[in-house]
Amino acid sequence: MKIDVVYAVVSTGLLRKAAAGLVMVMALFSIAGCATVGHEFPAGQVSTIKIGETTQNEIRSIFGNPWRTGIEDGLRTWTYGIYHYSLFDDASTEDLLIRFDKHGVVSSFVFNTTKRSK
Repeated sequence: MKIDVVYAVVSTGLLRKAAAGLVMVMALFSIAGCATVGHEFPAGQVSTIKIGETTQNEIRSIFGNPWRTGIEDGLRTWTYGIYHYSLFDDASTEDLLIRFDKHGVVSSFVFNTTKRSK
């Protein structure tokens, strides 16, 4: 009886179809297992930001348009960030939050990264 079942599975191509289905499911999991949110920005330029000196226009010329904008305590904030997430690997994130005073000059900023310096 077992031999008949095995022969039926092999002779009808069910084994090939099952293997192809398994490969497709694994491919879908690997694609769906990753996500990227945000936009790349030149993180190496963060050191050029000077509190009390750098203007919004200068920030825009260095980093481009912000990924997100907001208001904190009535003052403008810009966020630059890129976030790579994966089910199969460590996350990789970098973000820069810049706060501007009422004159459009940097009042503070925070840069965070999961990348290790070499």
